Amino acid sequence: MHHELLTRARDLAVAHLDQAPGRHVGARATRASLAEALGGPLPETGAAPLDVLTALARSAAPGLVATVGPRYFGFVTGGALPATVAADWLASAWDQNGALYVMSPAVAVLEDIVQEWLVTLLGLPASASVGFVTGCHMANFTCLAAARHEVLRRAGWNVEAEGLQRAPRLRVIAGAHAHVSLIGALRLLGIGTAELRVVPVDDQGRMLASEARAALAEAEAPTILCAQAGNVSSGASDPVADLVAAAHDRGAWVHVDGAFGLWAAAVPELRQQVAGVEEADSWATDAHKWLNVPYDSGLAIVADPAPHRAAMSLHASYLVRGDEEERVGMDWVPESSRRARVLPIYAALRTLGRAGVADLVRRNVALAQRMAAALGAADGVRILNEVVLNQVLVQFIGTASQSDDATTRAVIARVQEEGTCWAGGASWHGREVMRISVSNWSTTPDDIDASAAAILAAYRDAVTATDASAEAAPDGTRA
Repeated sequence: MHHELLTRARDLAVAHLDQAPGRHVGARATRASLAEALGGPLPETGAAPLDVLTALARSAAPGLVATVGPRYFGFVTGGALPATVAADWLASAWDQNGALYVMSPAVAVLEDIVQEWLVTLLGLPASASVGFVTGCHMANFTCLAAARHEVLRRAGWNVEAEGLQRAPRLRVIAGAHAHVSLIGALRLLGIGTAELRVVPVDDQGRMLASEARAALAEAEAPTILCAQAGNVSSGASDPVADLVAAAHDRGAWVHVDGAFGLWAAAVPELRQQVAGVEEADSWATDAHKWLNVPYDSGLAIVADPAPHRAAMSLHASYLVRGDEEERVGMDWVPESSRRARVLPIYAALRTLGRAGVADLVRRNVALAQRMAAALGAADGVRILNEVVLNQVLVQFIGTASQSDDATTRAVIARVQEEGTCWAGGASWHGREVMRISVSNWSTTPDDIDASAAAILAAYRDAVTATDASAEAAPDGTRA
């Protein structure tokens, strides 16, 4: 039975991937229609697996977004390289648990290998430890747990044994544009948003080094400074070298949230954007963004393995470890049982190599700049950021009867409805913008050109509709 079932799954998956480049990029179903097609009462009796699989694919299809396709620019999601999809299928079929060496020697060894490859590729310390987690949210959590352990240990406090209730007060410093996943990770660690010392940023979202130095000098306390490589809207990176030097002078731990921007370190001509990043104490990034592996793949990297292991490891009599095991998978992540998410990363690095990773990032940056040039050349369109990586922020100028913000929102809605491409919205220094993220391995210049044309057509239609509405309003009032 499993032969027929897996063959059918393969056929359905291949059909989806084949159709993705040419289909409407957004979903075409409502929540109600999906619930009706997929839901109903829990069946009293089961159905044939092949029938379930076929019906699932058919009913879910209208609610799927073509994030694997070349014209999805809504979030920094990447795509999924074919080799990584195939490796991910193997991960499911093999069903290996990466917790202990004895549970899967192959997975344990692969994690050792990929750890070495990653720190070499990103120019990080060879001694660094790597935890394979679900995404950058949990990568931030893991790294910040290691940071919390270490700065409190230096203050004479064992947080794993004694908890936080009577612990010395922690100071956490972050930029005003810190990503929400960093904030969420801090909350999970018992550090609320009111506890943050927020540092102002410049017009590109970069933390101001002078303000960070002032924050570091405010008081003597166990301190963690959170820098950012790749602002989620502009793509700009904090001045990491200056921040690390200032923080280490004060005995602070420096953590870098580099969900996608950290990959600039793999490209020689882009590495200057994250200069000094190797001097930080921990780094969080996503493999399912710019490395283009399937979802459920984040990386928590810590320069000194000791606080990393101390913050994460668990021990029990039945968790058998070999006498000579240097690496036990569950020592580096906030999970015990977990899938072998290292397999797609291994496949990506093995098939791309150092040069291939650099080329993937380099091409996406060039394509983002191409998009910015095409849109920015049109009347009424403003590019609001320096396109240094893969992010483009676009504002569409309104008319006498409609504001820039309302026009920009209208263009985004029309683009999503039309379906040539998909881009989302954001707020940037108080202005509504279209945010375009180029991070898919399969995007081509033709995809950029077609998408830019569709976006500009949506802008023209939005302005025409606004003018027509204004003309129809009685007595010259605003429609």
